Amino acid sequence: MTMMTPPPLDQQEDEEMLVPHQEFTEGPQPMEVISAEPATAPENQQVEDPPTFKYRWTIENFSRMNTKKLYSDMFFVGGYKWRVLIFPKGNNVDHLSLYLDVADSTTLPYGWSRYAQFSLAVVNQIHGKYTIRKDTQHQFNGRESDWGFTSFMSLSELYDPSRGYLVNDTCVIEAEVGVRKVVDYWSYDSKKETGYVGLKNQGATCYMNSLLQTLYHIPYFRKAVYHMPTTENDMPSGSIPLALQSLFYKLQYSDNSVATKELTKSFGWDTYDSFMQHDVQELNRVLCEKLEDKMKGTVVEGTIQHLFEGHHMNYIECINVDYKSTRKESFYDLQLDVKGCRDVYASFDKYVEVERLEGDNKYQAENHGLQDAKKGVLFIDFPPVLQLQLKRFEYDFMRDTMVKINDRYEFPLQLDLDRDNGRYLSPDADRRVRNLYTLHSVLVHSGGVHGGHYYAFIRPTLSDQWFKFDDERVTKEDAKRALEEQYGGEEELPQTNPGFNNTPFKFTKYSNAYMLVYIRESDKEKIMCNVDEKDIAEHLRVRLKKEQEEKEHKKKEKAEAHLYTIIKVARNEDLAEQIGREIFFDLVDHDKVRSFRIQKQLPFNHFKEEVAKELGIPVQFQRFWLWAKRQNHTYRPNRPLLPQEEAQSVGQLREVSNKAHNAELKLFLEVELGPDLSPLSPPLKTKEDILLFFKLYDPEKEALRFAGRLFVKALGKPTEILPKLIEMAEFPANEEIELYEEIKFEPNVMCEHIDKRISFKSSQLEDGDIICYQKTLTSANRDQFRYPDVPSFLEYVRNRQVVHFRSLEKPKEDDFSLELSKLFTYDDVVERVACHLGLDDPTKIRLTSHNCYSQQPKPQPIKYRGVDHLSDMLAHYNQLPQTSDILYYEILDIPLPELQGLKTLKVAFHHATKEEVAIHSIRLPKNSTVADVINDLKNKVELSRPDAELRLLEVFYHKIYKIFPLGEKIENINDQYWTLRAEEIPEEEKNLGPHDRLIHVYHFTRDPNQNQMQVQNFGEPFFLVIKEGEALADVKLRIQKKLQVPDEEFAKWKIAFISLGRPEYLQDSDVVSNRFQRRDIYGAWEQYLGLEHSDTAPKRAYTTNQNRHTFEKPVKIYN
Repeated sequence: MTMMTPPPLDQQEDEEMLVPHQEFTEGPQPMEVISAEPATAPENQQVEDPPTFKYRWTIENFSRMNTKKLYSDMFFVGGYKWRVLIFPKGNNVDHLSLYLDVADSTTLPYGWSRYAQFSLAVVNQIHGKYTIRKDTQHQFNGRESDWGFTSFMSLSELYDPSRGYLVNDTCVIEAEVGVRKVVDYWSYDSKKETGYVGLKNQGATCYMNSLLQTLYHIPYFRKAVYHMPTTENDMPSGSIPLALQSLFYKLQYSDNSVATKELTKSFGWDTYDSFMQHDVQELNRVLCEKLEDKMKGTVVEGTIQHLFEGHHMNYIECINVDYKSTRKESFYDLQLDVKGCRDVYASFDKYVEVERLEGDNKYQAENHGLQDAKKGVLFIDFPPVLQLQLKRFEYDFMRDTMVKINDRYEFPLQLDLDRDNGRYLSPDADRRVRNLYTLHSVLVHSGGVHGGHYYAFIRPTLSDQWFKFDDERVTKEDAKRALEEQYGGEEELPQTNPGFNNTPFKFTKYSNAYMLVYIRESDKEKIMCNVDEKDIAEHLRVRLKKEQEEKEHKKKEKAEAHLYTIIKVARNEDLAEQIGREIFFDLVDHDKVRSFRIQKQLPFNHFKEEVAKELGIPVQFQRFWLWAKRQNHTYRPNRPLLPQEEAQSVGQLREVSNKAHNAELKLFLEVELGPDLSPLSPPLKTKEDILLFFKLYDPEKEALRFAGRLFVKALGKPTEILPKLIEMAEFPANEEIELYEEIKFEPNVMCEHIDKRISFKSSQLEDGDIICYQKTLTSANRDQFRYPDVPSFLEYVRNRQVVHFRSLEKPKEDDFSLELSKLFTYDDVVERVACHLGLDDPTKIRLTSHNCYSQQPKPQPIKYRGVDHLSDMLAHYNQLPQTSDILYYEILDIPLPELQGLKTLKVAFHHATKEEVAIHSIRLPKNSTVADVINDLKNKVELSRPDAELRLLEVFYHKIYKIFPLGEKIENINDQYWTLRAEEIPEEEKNLGPHDRLIHVYHFTRDPNQNQMQVQNFGEPFFLVIKEGEALADVKLRIQKKLQVPDEEFAKWKIAFISLGRPEYLQDSDVVSNRFQRRDIYGAWEQYLGLEHSDTAPKRAYTTNQNRHTFEKPVKIYN
């Protein structure tokens, strides 16, 4: 189940969700799919039966919808507003995505939550019993305001009208929602209740959490990790051993759930990797290999092999001659078949099953030629910790896709691998070792093939008490929950009317064991050893205790925050240090100045004594100024504190000065220094005195620095202080200077020239204002500098932006960087990029913005001059201040303005006489018609004859849905979801008689594991003309000739008339045209002639739609 958080109801929707973990443009779904099977809520949640409500949503013209997502109308349950969210073409998966959403989530008060049990269903409008319904439950809150199923049902099944989910292009969705209040869900304390703590989920890292908990609870493994050499100079984010040591230490000694970010950073993963759900088995192997490598040359070298490594022998033994070939191999885990096996023992039986090599498959024995032989595997030894990976996922060749095996599969609490007199052991095995194992942990996968949720049941001490480790939450569980309920298979719902003889309803359990860890009884004491603080390196203990103390200190500070005020004191030294380096506008970054934590009830004079002690400035020489935020968003010293204010308590003063009601008081400390730099008493300040701050600009160095501050008289003129400013700048005494007032910088820079001849008051200067000055430049030497004056320099600084450009073909790699201005127009940006790339025509550059959440390019490129400025290109869907510094570029073969006026269609041309299909890109003006497409295609393809006519078809999941009229405009033709196929029109179709019928002919097969009525289409569909009264035998001959199928193969084919997905098999004597009389069926594709045979075509490693990425990224640990 994937959490999806929508934009506000009244907000116009963008093309993508505005949340960090949503619509990734490629790859598998990022978030976790929780099981369709309801989880057991904690006992303290049982309050009362929830009020329930069933909502029915009928969606017409379903297949023609172009919207990516759609919300239903609002409905009320339990006094709350709800709605259904649907992705008709899938949320970047080839499945329908369906969620329940809190409709008014954006307007609810902070901290809201509500708990609901609900089911979502797609109604089968032909056979109600085939309605697909999935149940779950969720605690909805501000961060997770919707919940549901990213892979609800396959699009091929949904869009196949014969299946009954889409009738008259109408889809019916049902939602049944029950709401109840939750008691004490958030107050549950895992450590208090169980003695153990959980791991925080970073987005889709539950698969990793379940594995880490399992490894942590193997004490020998934990001890070895603690003994890996690390130093106090290592950083956890750059060292896998230290990050794992830190994680294990916190799991052992922390009272709260532990974060895994340091560990994933040590893997070299970025945020995007943490939102990618991977395979537990693969991560286990990669992590163990990495640790094995890191342990080499240390005191714990060989630990991984010692714990997890076993050996088996592959053998081939000739039957009729004395020859045997053997090969010893090691393993860290065993992959056991689930399909066709009732339990672990059956899987081991299958593992060591003997295969006979005979007939065409004889073995080439050295010096003996081809021989009958037997081939198999036997185990030489098993490891102390046996990891069994259950093959719950496998490739289905019939469906050309991965499927999850949810069959019932049992596993024992005690596993005896010496059974039947050691039938699994090789002759070389040491029979003195007793291979009796006890179950330590069960890793569970809940969900489907396209994503799921992982958690683990573990016996940390091998006692009778099991614990469930589900991310942050740890609960006590009984043995039945950990074992039997994880076998998988089907579960029978209790009958609602027991008095009637109705068939009980069974549903598949989608939560089942996926990995088992057994510990050998004879090694139990050694493996389940004691691990305490002496096993942990001193530097690690010190570091982690310090971290813990800091955490506790912050926690205490937070709890006592209401008793204290933070006073931030800015001084001349801070301004000198920051201006021109860290900041250019205003005077100081208050987060980087000295701060004092003072109790609110203490008098302010007590604080002044603290300052004297800390900064060495006697109390009588301190004068403090309050800062004020002005209407133009600048922040300046406003006025000095009055004596009566200094007599107040710190808390009272903070309330007077700070209307924002935060816990901070910001002050500027004015200290006057004498010629010997010793502090003096502050000068008397009257209403006529103005405190001004000065910045000095050097156009040659393009540098700005703090020059100092001065008191001036309001009626005085700048000319009176010029000598002092020249002295502060260390200029020659006769240097001419220009003065500018820095007025504001939000949203635009405002910096105006000051007339030196008029008074400060006339220039509207007041306390806290900033004057920037520089040498006067002549018109001749102005041209020497990029930014000759203060306003141009500040404008540059305010808008400069380093942009990292990446090729769209390599979206993970920075290609080059350019320093640009946010005010650059579209033309300015592409011109700079073209110049860097050495391209003469900038209009051939096309740019694409960056999605800050998925760390991928946005789905749609930037249109030619579609944005005003660079700042618009870098904004994340109009969300300020969320911006990026990445842009993607591509070089087009024609100018972008020209390309945007064209429509590009991918058309698959099927040659009339040759077994070949060629994909052509047809690029035409958007107002072109299908006839124009066909004419363009004729110039690119080889026709069977010069006067051949072509037609354009719409094909979807191996069925023909439409023949495009020649006059149809191409602008609205969608080749993203449908395949466009062009072919020659056969001569026989051009001269149809009055009683001839043009019918659809499709290939199909039936899955023996599915309902026998279900058919699965494959291959290329086609049209066929049938004559009135023509028998199937004659039609078959024409089909065989058209498809060029050999007699031996064609004899195995069955022909059926299929209506609404139900096949009716035909005999050779049947008149085919009699079956195609009805005209009241919606869409001709719902009635067709079906050719049943096995799909022998090689499987392609891509889907029909080349834009969809169907394979998951492999797990990689980079460091």
